[in-house]
Order: sequence, then C-alpha cells, then structure tokens
Amino acid sequence: MSNVPVAVVTGSNKGIGFAIVRALCKQFPGDVYVTARDPGRGQEAVAKLQEEGLHALFHQLDIDDLQSIRALRDFLKEKYGGLNVLVNNAGIAFKVRDTTPFAIQAEVTLKTNFFGTRNVCTELLPLVKPYGRVVNVSSMSGSSALRGCSQELQRKFRSDTITEDELVALMTKFVEDTKKSVHEKEGWPNTAYGVSKIGVTVLSRIQARMLNEQRKGDHILLNACCPGWVRTDMAGPQATKSPDEGAETPVYLALLPSDAVGPHGQFVSDKTVQTW
Repeated sequence: MSNVPVAVVTGSNKGIGFAIVRALCKQFPGDVYVTARDPGRGQEAVAKLQEEGLHALFHQLDIDDLQSIRALRDFLKEKYGGLNVLVNNAGIAFKVRDTTPFAIQAEVTLKTNFFGTRNVCTELLPLVKPYGRVVNVSSMSGSSALRGCSQELQRKFRSDTITEDELVALMTKFVEDTKKSVHEKEGWPNTAYGVSKIGVTVLSRIQARMLNEQRKGDHILLNACCPGWVRTDMAGPQATKSPDEGAETPVYLALLPSDAVGPHGQFVSDKTVQTW
C-alpha cells in the first residue's frame, strides 16, 4: 500500500475538471487522478498534461454507474488505503434551446448531478483520511433556483437539521412532480439544473454536519462551491471565465492547509463564503 497522498477529480477529461487536475498536478504533493466515463478521452487528457510536463494518472469512472464507483473505491482502498482529496466535479446540463421534454431533462439531470454525486460520496467519503478535503462543485444557479422555490421549500432546504433521506425524498419529488406537470404548482422553479445544484449544496451541508458528529477529530473539511461562469462545452463561449479561472475556487478548497478550521459545510464562490 502506497503512502503517497492521492487526489481524485470526477469528470475531469475536459473543462473545469481538467483545469482542476492541471492545478493540482502543480500544487498537490501526491498522485492526481483524471477520471472519465470514456477511457480513451481520459488517457488523452493525461497525455495532454504530460505534454505540459505534468504527471497525472487515469481511472475510469462513470458516476451514473454504481459498479464503476465501487471499482474506483476498491482501487483507492487497495493502492492508497484511502483518499486525501475528492473533487466531485462531474455534472451535466441541457442546453437552453434543447427541446427534450422537461420531465426527461429533470430525470436525467438529477440522476447525474445529484444522485450520481451522492453515490460517489456514499462510497468514497468513508475512505477520506484525516485532514482530507472534499469539494462538491455546485453552482450559483442553485442559489437562484432556491430563491425561485416556494417559501416552504426554501425553509426545508435551508434547514440546519434536514437529513439526507429527507433531501433525497425532495429531489425525487421534484422529478415526480415534473412528470405530472405539477412542479410549478408544487412550488418548484422551472430549472432542472438549478434544482440539481440545490441538491448538491444542501447535500454538502448535511455531509459536513455528519463529519462533525462522527469524525470530529479528523479535521476533514467539506464544502460546496461555484466555479463561476466558465467557457466550457456546458456554458458556451460567451462565459466570462477561462477554465483555469473557474478552477481557482475548487482548488483553493481542495488545498486548504492542514491547520485550517474552515470553511466547512459552506457554499463558496470566488473563495468567499456565500449566504445560503
């Protein structure tokens, strides 16, 4: 078993994920893993970094596939005895003009962005070593979607005592409500991506609370963040930030020094804690 520290970035063969890996290769004192659904694309990303004189490794990961997540978990456990940095970056978004029915967009988007991310956390959080750092990439669109929710939903999502099971029930209800075309009547905003990112931010708050209760002495810091509006395949060429600029906040949170006591359980944008 290797004593080398290890960092994993999900969905990192391109875009913000790739930029996060690039920055970690320069600053993290250990092995850094690119993960991607498609091994070919993942290896290409590693080769591209190699051309820049950077050393990254590759492991296949499809966050929609529990077997794939568990294969990564077993690999990390066997080779490194755990994990030091986890950046949950993988996510999808439908284009604004996409004509796919909203109910299908809701189901597909939440399957990856919320339920897939949650599955990664369920399997990998127990492997995070003392002084580990976990970063869940969320979005300001989660904050604006929250403001578009009914007062009752806002109260639930802002609650300091909401449980993971309650959050899962709410995310499931959103998908079901879209299928019945009653989501707006039920107090939901008209954005599947925004709701999925409400889920990621609230999940992060719950996970941080659990770490405080169960692993207080381990000094693990876990946060959600918004990279900003970044020029990627997802956001398009009009966005204001380059991928490297978008990587700054996730990397800052991934590399919080060992004596840092926070941020923890926060939603962070431009390296600044935001009000949820």
